[in-house]
Amino acid sequence: MKTSGNTMLITGGGSGIGEALAHRFHDAGNTVIVAGRRLDALQGTIAGREKMHAIELDVTSAEGIADFASRLVEAHPEVNVLVNNAGIMRSEALDRKRDLGDAEATIATNLLGPIRLIDALVEHLAAQGDAAIVNVSSGLAFVPQVGSPTYNATKAAIHSYTLSLRHALKGKVEVIELVPPAVQTGLTPGQETREGYLPLEPFIDEVMRLFLTVPTPPEILVERVGFLRNAEREGRFDETFATLNKG
Repeated sequence: MKTSGNTMLITGGGSGIGEALAHRFHDAGNTVIVAGRRLDALQGTIAGREKMHAIELDVTSAEGIADFASRLVEAHPEVNVLVNNAGIMRSEALDRKRDLGDAEATIATNLLGPIRLIDALVEHLAAQGDAAIVNVSSGLAFVPQVGSPTYNATKAAIHSYTLSLRHALKGKVEVIELVPPAVQTGLTPGQETREGYLPLEPFIDEVMRLFLTVPTPPEILVERVGFLRNAEREGRFDETFATLNKG
């Protein structure tokens, strides 16, 4: 993927990994559009930076995504990179009947949101030079954490969807999967300072170095995520699952 001279859309750009990626890609010489539900957070991301723009987007709304895509292409017809980063993670108990609101919101945000946004923009992107789609999954797509079952399932689905998308768009749009480990962000309460999680800045440093690799790897894998990503292929899935879910 070309790392400068793009016009990039990054969802979930108001905080965490999305905000950090937006700043780094902007620093690298890209025009960056950040999208998300909270305009105040997006405005904080772009504050003081030329060639950064903010647009409100509710990725859980099919009608909202269609309208957003239309407005985006009208305002920024040169957009050629989509980064599907917006996501939520909710704890769920599987051993009792429960309100499925959290599970349904997770699927709408983490899975249907990217699918709908890709669908809305795929023909536009395919007509652009140096086009790319980056889907953010998770190490938990490969070894699930029992306390967040629907989150894990949506990220596993994003991994599978990305494989199909890469094949379907070969020669038209480069398709990349970014697979974070546990990173100190606001994804869950208290996660910004949780011991044992990878600090955000070192994570982004490593991610950007990997994006600069020529050719860009189809999967952006920082060293820390190998524990989960490679567990099955290295024959240690059961051990890794037990370690992740001990206690």
